[in-house]
Amino acid sequence: MKNIFDVSLTRKALKDLKKVPPYISLKLQAWIEDVGHRGIIEVRKIPGYNDELLKGKRRGQRSIRLSRSYRAIYTIKKDGTVQFIEIIEVNKHEY
Repeated sequence: MKNIFDVSLTRKALKDLKKVPPYISLKLQAWIEDVGHRGIIEVRKIPGYNDELLKGKRRGQRSIRLSRSYRAIYTIKKDGTVQFIEIIEVNKHEY
């Protein structure tokens, strides 16, 4: 896998970020900056983000934990030779 450094937010993700507590937005921004500096391969190794592959109806997507309740769900897409990460949504995870 080629290392990825670019992150884009969908309109839904931007809308979701307006509804979450400020510390959740800050943690997502920190993750985005980490990806920009280190690349996704290195950032996945950081235990605090709990980057994990999802199953079931979210197969092919990954999530990072922003807190115990909130996760950011993202996919890695290919457009020709360019790959980028797109945050799909930030949601409150129910346990």
